[in-house]
Amino acid sequence: MKNQRVSLLSVLFSYLLLLLVINNNPGLVLSSTQNGKVSLELYYESLCPYCSNFIVNYLDKLFQEEDKLLSLVDLKLIPYGNAKVASNNTISCQHGPSECLLNTVEACAIDIWPEVTEYFPFIYCVESLVYEHKYTQWETCFDKLGLDSKVISDCYTSGYGKKLELQYAAETNSLKPPHTYVPWVVVDGQPLYEDYENFISYICKAYKGSAVPKACSNISLNKIDRKQRANPIRPVCYKDATLSTRIRSAVLSWMRKANLAASM
Repeated sequence: MKNQRVSLLSVLFSYLLLLLVINNNPGLVLSSTQNGKVSLELYYESLCPYCSNFIVNYLDKLFQEEDKLLSLVDLKLIPYGNAKVASNNTISCQHGPSECLLNTVEACAIDIWPEVTEYFPFIYCVESLVYEHKYTQWETCFDKLGLDSKVISDCYTSGYGKKLELQYAAETNSLKPPHTYVPWVVVDGQPLYEDYENFISYICKAYKGSAVPKACSNISLNKIDRKQRANPIRPVCYKDATLSTRIRSAVLSWMRKANLAASM
């Protein structure tokens, strides 16, 4: 009888401890409902042409109704990229102040419209204009989508947008392994490196659910070509501008030598 009482008290204590943990960490309950989905993270910067190309011509495939790929994915966009934060918390962006503006605007959109189906159309619209070299017309996206521009303006001018960007900076800079260029695509914690355009194959391979969408049925999941990672000619914006300059110089030098050899 005494042993039964001790056992009952032990079970009750464990139950109370579990309730305490859940109460202090509500995210644990949320994560348990999302275990069936594949995590997809895009680290990017608004004016990198390769980022806009990926968003407009590749990432948009997730939102095609007939494929139902979005139902497999927990998508997260991190608009910071290769920017840098000075000691006084000033942010400088790889493509200048306009990129800092649009990074912050897109960060505000993600915060104000937290559902991916709400904020992605706006980011897609802005990045479409970047892709078409018309990014100065980005404010037309409010009218096109019937959105309130004031909420974005307030977020930006109040300084809250900068706070969001500093959070994204910390998140980007804590990547393991560190990113070396953008777009930097991560599926279930694993970076895809230069093979990022093949992200749907990785999603389909990582997905463990039974309802496989049509988009995955036509993909050979066992034949993801990881050799493409070794290909140095890939559409990315390098984090290290010096490295990018060296690469361009090396390519130009090689081309000059090749042309000289051909003329001899």
